[in-house]
Amino acid sequence: MPLYHDDDQAMLAETATQFMGEQGAISKQLRHWRDRDCKDGFGHDLWKQFAEMGFTGMLLDEEDGGLGMGHVEAGIVLEQIGRNLTPSPFLASSVLAATALKHGSNDMRGRWLPGLVEGESVYSIAVDEGPKHRPERISTKAEKSGNGFRLSGQKDFVLHGASSDMLVVAARTSGNDTDEDGITLFAVPRDANGMSHDAVRLVDSSMATHTKFDGVELDGDAVIGEVDGGRAILDAMLKAGRVGAAAEGVGVASGAMDMTVDYLKQRKQFGRLIGEFQALQHRAAHLYSEIEIARAVTVKAAQLLDGDSEKAELMTSVAKAKVAKTAGLAVREGVQMHGGIGMTDEYDIGLYMKRDRALQEFLGDQYYHAGRVAELSGY
Repeated sequence: MPLYHDDDQAMLAETATQFMGEQGAISKQLRHWRDRDCKDGFGHDLWKQFAEMGFTGMLLDEEDGGLGMGHVEAGIVLEQIGRNLTPSPFLASSVLAATALKHGSNDMRGRWLPGLVEGESVYSIAVDEGPKHRPERISTKAEKSGNGFRLSGQKDFVLHGASSDMLVVAARTSGNDTDEDGITLFAVPRDANGMSHDAVRLVDSSMATHTKFDGVELDGDAVIGEVDGGRAILDAMLKAGRVGAAAEGVGVASGAMDMTVDYLKQRKQFGRLIGEFQALQHRAAHLYSEIEIARAVTVKAAQLLDGDSEKAELMTSVAKAKVAKTAGLAVREGVQMHGGIGMTDEYDIGLYMKRDRALQEFLGDQYYHAGRVAELSGY
């Protein structure tokens, strides 16, 4: 497939660009909620506007109230979220949690999906159990209790954990911590007894939690899919999230580059615009080419995922690793070319660096995914 948008996708890109540029701008959202020390880190009014635009349910099937779109389309929205550093639960709710809930029963989808489509509910996932993303190891336990399960353990860095109406939790129902099988996903409501959140503000001003499950009682209806058969759903959810995170990273990189190029056209030194210096031109040109490569590989990964290709898993990790490296270059070059003022809060370029640092770690950094690429390639 060609690595560019068709007519419908181009129209979506135009709409998302205008909407996020106007309603999701840094001054209107990120700085606004950060400076007020907002406990959620994002605006619920904007989330409802996402719903009005149809964004919240774009990956859901039409029979569930969604738009039946794919990961290419979700990536278009996420790139604009990244470009504007717009704080929102879109990636956690409409990509990650939505992908898991699509595997739920009719009753489960009827319970949770309408709130997501309408922008009334926020969902997230609870997978990681340490400072690094290692979903191969799940030690949180879900033991049989009557007709349901008793959930015990802890999950770390749960994005929007304290603000979520429901968490998709990966827990072990059989086997050892590192076994491939024996994983079950649960939809845990926010009012579940025994669940507690220790909220932390991340470097990019978003909110996450260390969430504890102290004997949380769940009925059998909380199971997503089959008991002990959650690994495939977990993998599908993570692939969707990683492609989405890569698309957002492309937006962070391109937003940082655009801001830097604008600065090169305005700042004078030694009586000349600094953009006239050939050394800076070479660095800007190199950065542009790297971002275009990162965008292309991300679109390819999304296309393969939409097509259920067996190569989607490999390309997803290629995209996540490449974008992490490229976005890191973009924000570093941006701060350096801005000079000393780039380290101050007065200029937005530093906010791009902070967002990049948080996004790189989410769902696996470049080293984790480079390792996965090597492993999946037979090394």
